[in-house]
Amino acid sequence: MSVWSEPAPAKINLSLHVVGQRENGYHELEGLTVFTQLCDELTIREAKVDRLHTIGPFAKALADERANIVLKALDGFRAAWPNTIPDGVDITLNKMLPVAAGIGGGSADAAAALRIAAKMAGANIATDQLADLALELGADVPMCLFSRSCLVRGVGEKVQILEPFPKLQLVLANPGIGVPTAKIFRALKSKNNAPLPNLPSEMSHSAALGLWLQDTRNDLEIPATSVEPKIGQLTREMAKLSGCIISRMSGSGATVFGVFGAERQALMAAQQLRAQFPHYWIAQTPII
Repeated sequence: MSVWSEPAPAKINLSLHVVGQRENGYHELEGLTVFTQLCDELTIREAKVDRLHTIGPFAKALADERANIVLKALDGFRAAWPNTIPDGVDITLNKMLPVAAGIGGGSADAAAALRIAAKMAGANIATDQLADLALELGADVPMCLFSRSCLVRGVGEKVQILEPFPKLQLVLANPGIGVPTAKIFRALKSKNNAPLPNLPSEMSHSAALGLWLQDTRNDLEIPATSVEPKIGQLTREMAKLSGCIISRMSGSGATVFGVFGAERQALMAAQQLRAQFPHYWIAQTPII
């Protein structure tokens, strides 16, 4: 029996500018997004009917399997490309990433399911076709489909891959609270903010990227911090750690990240945070 597996890397918004709002309510965004070695993992085998088994430290957060975006992704693929993949598959989702954390866990899982489905189909499916289906599943799914450092615009459908990209390390910290995305956007006072500055001419240098990041922001951080003050505390404590280039919230929260130039610095920073916040989820990981 054939087995297909795909990683579902965490998505980290190094910057996220809200630059407008469409008539349908969707927000226009500009941001720099990276992906990490830290990931969920999806494994699929052919079966008589679709079955989803969720394992891992955050499995309990996905108790309602019929609402899972992985199943929706496979249903969408079957509708778009009929009779190209089995009518039933057995899915194991190893849920290593916290849920509703601003790091795209569900979106990454859906993107991994689409990548596996395309492999199973063995068909010549154009990337833009797969990206259109990804967007129907959620604004973050198209960028997760590529899982590479990228500039993102629109509602998430305009993805520009950036390479080369500096070999940076991240420390991630989450206080174990869910922050509803819709609530954070409602709390955002200004929907028309300044766009991203032009990217540095030499993206491969971490120093140039660090300076550029200082002139960017996450427009959702202030409203998220007003809803959950622990986010602001984590951001401040992360910024104090030796070697931290920048500390910021990812997405709509509540995960906070610190950017580091060296693995040793990131490992030590993660150790310090674990000692300071023993009940928080804290991880160290390189950008892929």
